[in-house]
Amino acid sequence: MEPDDVVRIRLGSQQLRAPVAATADDALKNLLAVQAQEFPYARWSLAQRTAGATADDVEQAVADGRILRTHILRPTWHFVHRDDLPWLRALSAPRLHQANAGTYRRTGIDSEVAAKSAAVLAAAVADGVHRTREQLATELQRAGFAAKGLGLAYLIMHAEVSGVLASGVPVRSAGGALRQTYAAFDERVQAVPYGIPALSKEESLAKLAMRYFRSRGPATVKDCADWSGLTMADVRLGLAVGLEADPGALETSTVDGVTFHFRAPDSQSPGSRSPQIDIVQCYDEYIMGYSVSRHYFGGTAPVFPLNDAPMHVVLLNGRMAGSWRHWLLRTGSAGPSCELDVRLSTALAGSEDAMDRALDQAVARYGEFLGMPTSLRSADRSGTGDPERTKLE
Repeated sequence: MEPDDVVRIRLGSQQLRAPVAATADDALKNLLAVQAQEFPYARWSLAQRTAGATADDVEQAVADGRILRTHILRPTWHFVHRDDLPWLRALSAPRLHQANAGTYRRTGIDSEVAAKSAAVLAAAVADGVHRTREQLATELQRAGFAAKGLGLAYLIMHAEVSGVLASGVPVRSAGGALRQTYAAFDERVQAVPYGIPALSKEESLAKLAMRYFRSRGPATVKDCADWSGLTMADVRLGLAVGLEADPGALETSTVDGVTFHFRAPDSQSPGSRSPQIDIVQCYDEYIMGYSVSRHYFGGTAPVFPLNDAPMHVVLLNGRMAGSWRHWLLRTGSAGPSCELDVRLSTALAGSEDAMDRALDQAVARYGEFLGMPTSLRSADRSGTGDPERTKLE
């Protein structure tokens, strides 16, 4: 296997190439978990792996509870399908609490505080009530907790990791921005059917490892460990158990002296010879799903905020080729529109018609996702409009 094969197979396993997922739910099930601290762009990460899902489709799945947004794997936000959250939470909770231990100590969260605050939070969301962070803070403060700043954030995260809270139906603020709510974990999460035993740790490790390498391979054991927050020993154990149950599920190859695991692609064809452009968010799993082998996409790190507006990644045939951000325009009576500020690398500026067509297709697909007219931002425009920075908090 050559470096070009790593890129080609990853694009397919991540469903950035056909066959894509039927729905956003299916895209999430393939990826298992999707980093989601930037909610508007995390919606795009799921939708662009389908034939035509929109932002509204993803938001509806979140509202319905099919897609949940919670702290899992590493101590950051992720989208997880409700069918996967029970076993995934049970597997990763000990590591998450361990990773958070220093902050727990700094904010005064010991076992007694955690238990008492969990009881308050459980009561606050009982009987199908969904509450915002501010509403939960009020309930905690009534019970004698300071519940401010970092302390509040980690009381809520502790409750998420401990299976007390899960994400609820988002609500819109007066300004139209979506706001996260919280609900009872047992209300929102698919319970294990009666009579079916919960997965053992070995079974959970195998499930995680096999789904990671199927959806992100070719990748290394170290990639999987860093992505999942597990140890390399746990990932190796999961691989061994998974491959013992299904010996032909994954293939192995060595590139640059490093062992990669992956699901064999359905086709060995090199794909289209035409240039293909993908505009992906800076936390997309194509970038964040790897650590030691991230360099195959042509950059060692995502492009982070520039001038206080999000900058994301342009891919050309799977490799980094520039940056982008979007601007929402709310002028006139025609409704909102969007302009994409795309900055290709110098080597690609003034490219031929095929490159222009590829970029136009990427912009059009993003417009379909947003459900509004979308165009490329002209080079002579200044900062009119609003860079989209709406977060679901």
